[in-house]
Parts: sequence; structure tokens; C-alpha cells
Amino acid sequence: MSITKQKQQTAYQALAGTFGYTSPMQGPRLMKVVVSSGVGKKRDKKQVEFIEDRLARITGQKTAQRSARISIASFKVRQGDTVGLQATLRGARMYDFLDKLIHVALPRTRDFRGLSPKAIDQMGNFTIGIKDHTIFPETSDEDLKDVFGFAITVVTTAKSKPEAEAFFRHLGFPLVVDSSVKR
Repeated sequence: MSITKQKQQTAYQALAGTFGYTSPMQGPRLMKVVVSSGVGKKRDKKQVEFIEDRLARITGQKTAQRSARISIASFKVRQGDTVGLQATLRGARMYDFLDKLIHVALPRTRDFRGLSPKAIDQMGNFTIGIKDHTIFPETSDEDLKDVFGFAITVVTTAKSKPEAEAFFRHLGFPLVVDSSVKR
């Protein structure tokens, strides 16, 4: 069993006194993790396939292509063009990915000082921007010329920002204590 799943199971006992839960079903839980990347101005199919392959290695599942809904002439985007890639992780893959993110990938980030709690929204979701995909061990053996970034959104059932922040701290996310520190 993954470390993150074990900590989620103890979240009710850890947070019940602070937030006044009367039932274990009131405690926050992880719902899903969404990993997404835009392909930008990369019109080259090989480049899009490269990003798709690397995200599939990182997440452990195939990514879905996201198409443009409308044409925008000023951005040279036509309806149906691939504008992004996305993978939604649930269950065991979600827990394994979060363990890898917290314990392996984030410590490998250059000049890493922690994650900002400002990235937690009012609905209890946490969005992390990764600038360099090579921090994951599955992709570190490649050239540094094709580096891309992506976003990771962790969706929870937390009902407020303070509740979500306490839950993420309990799960082991390296949140910065003083949120006024600039990153």
C-alpha cells in the first residue's frame, strides 16, 4: 500500500479535532489527479508524439488529446487542432503517482524550497506547475533540448482552503510555512 493512501486513511483522526468532524465521511479525500500539458505552437507531429510519450511514461497511462473547440485566426488555431494532452489518474495509479511526485520528483527540482499554499483554490484543489519534465526518473536519460512543462491538479473533497491546506500537509506535500516567501 502506498504511503499517500495510508496517510489518507488516517486523515480523519488527524483533522477531526481541528475541523469538528463527527463522521469519517466528512474528512477530506483525494478524488483524482489531472496531469495536463499544452502543446503550444508545436505543429510538428513528432514533437506532439514526444510529449505524449513522455507524459505516458510519467503517469503510467496513455494521455488523451484535447482539440481546439473553435478556430482563432490570430493564434493560427483551427477547430480540431490538438492544443493539449491530458491524463486523469484515479485509484492505485493516483496514489503511486503522488508518492513518486512527493518523494522523488519534487526533491529533484532545482532550487526547490517547497510548494506555495497559494496554489490551493477555494474549492480545495491544488494545482502545481512543473517547468521541467526531466525531474521524473522515467525521463531523465534524454537530451535537454526537448524540455516541456505541465500542470498537475490534485482534486479533493475538502470544502475550504484551510481544510485543504491541513489535508495536504498531513499527506506530506512540502508546503511552505510562510506564504509570503516569493518563489
